[in-house]
Amino acid sequence: MNDGRIAGSSVFLRSLFWLSAFCTGLAAADVRADEAAGVWNYRPELLQPFWRSELVEGESVLFLKQDAAEPAEALLLFPVQSVVSVCNSAGDVIWEADRDYTWEQGSRRIRLTQDSRIPAFSEADLRRPAGSQKYRLTHRDGNGEILFGAELEYAAMQVCVTYRRAAGQKWMAALPDYSADLLPRTTTRLQQGQPVTLVTLGDSISAGSNASGLYDQPPYQPAYPELVRRGLDEASSGDVAMINLAVGGTSTDWGLQQVDAVAEKSPDLLIIAFGMNDSAGRSAESYQQNIQGIITAVRERSPHCEFILVASMLGNRDWTTLQHGRFAEYRTALQELSGPGIAVADLTSVWEEFLVRKKDCDQTGNGVNHPNDFGHRVYAQVILSLLSNP
Repeated sequence: MNDGRIAGSSVFLRSLFWLSAFCTGLAAADVRADEAAGVWNYRPELLQPFWRSELVEGESVLFLKQDAAEPAEALLLFPVQSVVSVCNSAGDVIWEADRDYTWEQGSRRIRLTQDSRIPAFSEADLRRPAGSQKYRLTHRDGNGEILFGAELEYAAMQVCVTYRRAAGQKWMAALPDYSADLLPRTTTRLQQGQPVTLVTLGDSISAGSNASGLYDQPPYQPAYPELVRRGLDEASSGDVAMINLAVGGTSTDWGLQQVDAVAEKSPDLLIIAFGMNDSAGRSAESYQQNIQGIITAVRERSPHCEFILVASMLGNRDWTTLQHGRFAEYRTALQELSGPGIAVADLTSVWEEFLVRKKDCDQTGNGVNHPNDFGHRVYAQVILSLLSNP
């Protein structure tokens, strides 16, 4: 099933989740009103790589109850030195330590108190009966379907934790390197304050699905292409433009047909981000051929253009439609294309490590194959690390 063609859950379900989170929040604690409606409160810290920074900003978790008699809990990416804040995804409700949650220094586990005002859910809450949703999202174990969130349903269930991680804790997955050697023209223009034009070509992840800004809901965060532009614009004295040509439900076949549209923009850098929809059936060989075809055709029209190839995040491994093994194969296919003028942004390795340390529901945007706001920031952090010298 193509990601951009999955229709939404019912308005009633969406409203129910928002109402639940909002009503819980009213009873909780501090309500902030320091942000104008519809405007994302940008801070450079939000785009600092989570694997490099001592302070992990707004990591998302979803509190699950494994047993009705036990408090709900979630795992963080790193052991905690200290918790700075725990808030709802909208960022306008902050919960209280000891009153609503507890944590232990040096542990990745955060637990809700018995009478916590933070929303908690069971595994059953993340499923729906077979045939009850417009599109079938059959769970791999055959027990019903994965709950689908068309907009911000999962964000309403998730909680954002900002914390200082314990010293000496390393990220074990592959890390992006500054790629001035592979992308010399783009990085030089950024360093010298010359104007830079970026174009993004991809599917619904790149189009912004499940980023809060797309739905004009707090915290109004844009999708990763705009985050990349914003991060580069802040770091460079020149103008940085981003033209987003991504369309939901598309794959590399569609990308091949967009070469003229890309070339018309005369990009300095083209971000190519496909794979989620291809993974339903396309071989790694065919995927690589299509990506190479896009690069070759764009270079014929815009010889100066450089490229970042995005190895996609992982979809929900419990969704029967996805062939999960394809993602690693696609990553290898992209790495084989890397060379002068071509760098790879490896989100696949990041998500592989995410799913070692946490659950898919902690950072999913829709339950199956999109990132939430935290995931969009991670996309931007990886891409920015290729273009900015730390």
